[in-house]
Amino acid sequence: MNTANFDDPDVEEQWCEQQRIRVVEYLKIEKIDHGEIGEWPAFLVAPFVSIWAIESLKAPGWLGWWVISGDLPTDYVSAINIKHPRDAMRSIAERWLEVASYMERGIEHPDINIGSPLNQLELSSLLNVRARLLLECANNDSEWGEEYD
Repeated sequence: MNTANFDDPDVEEQWCEQQRIRVVEYLKIEKIDHGEIGEWPAFLVAPFVSIWAIESLKAPGWLGWWVISGDLPTDYVSAINIKHPRDAMRSIAERWLEVASYMERGIEHPDINIGSPLNQLELSSLLNVRARLLLECANNDSEWGEEYD
């Protein structure tokens, strides 16, 4: 269990810096061409989740991607039709629920692979829990300030 005090702005800032590094590395691994990465998450609940705005390389100055990281799998979604981090969270969570249902049935998802085939059942349970928590957060108005309405 993490005993850091995330109410301390310095602790939160350090966590965000670590998550930004994680996002940079993830985008390299996924070979996602992109522009600038936000200096600070568009949304965060440290140490659980952060959502990052990623600039489009094809349209500089415009949003191209959303990346989620934290105490959950790092993942991304196109920002073409998703303009708010709340909607990005919801989209990723819904996709994870779909992937988890494939994993539970022992069927490979046609587009997304997570982990090894040897631990699909265990991973499906974890992914399902994370996805449901993200949906709960995305649907909870009190988690989001007026800027997200």
